Amino acid sequence: MLNSTIFQEEELQQEQVVYERPGFMKRFWRSGTTKLGVFLLLFLVLFSFVGPLVYRKSAIATHLLYTVQGPSARFPLGTDSLGHNILAQLMVGGQSSLEVGFAAAIVTMIFGTFYGMVSGLAGGWVDSLMMRIVDVILAIPSIFILLFLNVVFQPNIWIMILVLASTSWLGVSRLARGEVLALKNMVYVEAAKALGARVGRVMFRYMLPNFIGTILVAATLSIADSILAMAGLSFLGLGLPPPAPNWGSMLSDSLNYMFQNAWWMIYPPGLCILISQVSINLIGDGLRGAVETRQR
Repeated sequence: MLNSTIFQEEELQQEQVVYERPGFMKRFWRSGTTKLGVFLLLFLVLFSFVGPLVYRKSAIATHLLYTVQGPSARFPLGTDSLGHNILAQLMVGGQSSLEVGFAAAIVTMIFGTFYGMVSGLAGGWVDSLMMRIVDVILAIPSIFILLFLNVVFQPNIWIMILVLASTSWLGVSRLARGEVLALKNMVYVEAAKALGARVGRVMFRYMLPNFIGTILVAATLSIADSILAMAGLSFLGLGLPPPAPNWGSMLSDSLNYMFQNAWWMIYPPGLCILISQVSINLIGDGLRGAVETRQR
């Protein structure tokens, strides 16, 4: 009888070990595509922020005797129509693209989450009014809003962050509202309210931790959207003013040389934009998989 009891306990312990789920970081890191995304993003960060410290060449200096020159020992990625060093421009342009992308995602996550939580908790006509505002803004094509704000305000890095965040917070707010509506009637939330917990404590102590992973996934994907939107605005000539380089404006400048076999002006900035999109989307997919596994 004693041996049977010991055997059952050992069997139960084995089952607990089998069904024990790994931690969030282990779930996130176990995917090979996630690792690839992290390595690609790390490469871009090092290339943009550490690269200029190693490759000490000016990104705005002009070399009029070397305009539209192919790769050489002096210019590893060639020069553009004004004689700018393309390699140096790629590094400096990556700084503004990554800074704006990450900063806009942070603003998006903070404002969108707070707006959605307030709407979901308030309920009634307040919730309806706040969501109708979101619906009206969503009905307007985001490119029109971006173009309008970029024309009204003098573009700089801070204005670009606010302009890009002005359209990307809408989806996050609806996501946060849906999560709050699913949680507001849970027993532990009702118990906290009955014990006199303030609204802010209920929001940030009892609700937010339960869906912060979902918000992080949305915020991560908005980084890629912000980088691409900034490149698009710069391509149209509405990005950061010269002489500040960025990947979108470099692509725009290369249009006149598209059919002149000046590949060094076209492919490098396009490849940097592509790597940024692929890496961040792979990381976002890894975060989504880790969050969904935890929720199951």
